[in-house]
Amino acid sequence: MDSKLRKIYVPMSETAFYILYSLQQPQHGYGIGQAVKEMTNDEVSISPGTMYGTLSKMEKDGLIDLVKEEDKRKIYQITDLGKEVLKIELNRIKRIYKNSLGEKYYG
Repeated sequence: MDSKLRKIYVPMSETAFYILYSLQQPQHGYGIGQAVKEMTNDEVSISPGTMYGTLSKMEKDGLIDLVKEEDKRKIYQITDLGKEVLKIELNRIKRIYKNSLGEKYYG
């Protein structure tokens, strides 16, 4: 992965993480917002400005692709690069969690 992208996305903000995580299946912005609320028991809510700004940036950086438009809704999905970034972030989160439990981390 490009070191510039690594600096931008690792560590990832919570909202960026949930957006990218949600796009493992094709989804539009509103659907992503609903999925995030459900996953987090309404603890995380992504404003439309944050949602569409992040989607635009991730698309520009090659982490997601616009796959189609339906009824004026843009449907996005994660790319291979996005999956790589997500995997790095998930491993980082696992390491933090394991360290918080006092366990050694072995990747």
